[in-house]
Amino acid sequence: MTTALAAAPDSEMGGLSGLVLRLIDALGEWGVALMLFVETVFPPIPSEVILPLAGFLAGAGQMNLVLVLVLSTLGSYLGALVLYWLGAAVGFERTVRLLGKLPLVDEDDFRKAAAWFHRHGRSAVFFGRFVPIVRSLISLPAGADRMHLGTFSLFTIIASGIWNAGLVLLGAAFGTQYERVEQYTEWIDRVLYVAIAAVAVTFVVRRVRRIRAERALRGARGRRRATAAED
Repeated sequence: MTTALAAAPDSEMGGLSGLVLRLIDALGEWGVALMLFVETVFPPIPSEVILPLAGFLAGAGQMNLVLVLVLSTLGSYLGALVLYWLGAAVGFERTVRLLGKLPLVDEDDFRKAAAWFHRHGRSAVFFGRFVPIVRSLISLPAGADRMHLGTFSLFTIIASGIWNAGLVLLGAAFGTQYERVEQYTEWIDRVLYVAIAAVAVTFVVRRVRRIRAERALRGARGRRRATAAED
């Protein structure tokens, strides 16, 4: 493949965005689908990074724009379907305990997504696709509550298609204007690094608080049992 990167300035794009751009360039349209699938199930790299870069390569003529739009939406839908199936087959609480063991994943995020779903009903599946964190996790309570699969699929595909198209077309608008893409990705990298640090700190604080709360609860139970034994 003749890559858009080869036509870029001598200073190759670095950072997380540069890595993603090179992966997309190497894997092609199906690689975008795979990355969106992973991003939906366990979001290590957000779609706000993946999709504009895929659009940039499509705008530069290195990938098929329509295929990027279709396959990115397919990847998002299949990822959402995995979480829907887990919620329906395993149950919300068991799935939360299982996925809560993943690095930098906290059970509270799942419960917030469930609260969003129960507060807004079926429309939460559609509108939740535009909300950070909720976008990836809203499928779990939908599956646990046995939302009709056809309705879930329709809402997820349409909302994912709108979200993905907006970001892909943003990248495509840059086309061969590499310098503008580089400025965008440098800004995104800074935001991402700050966000990753914030998530890591929040994760540690939450875990410490939860451990302390569990210890306090066990201590209170032990004191109650000791008091009952004395009586």
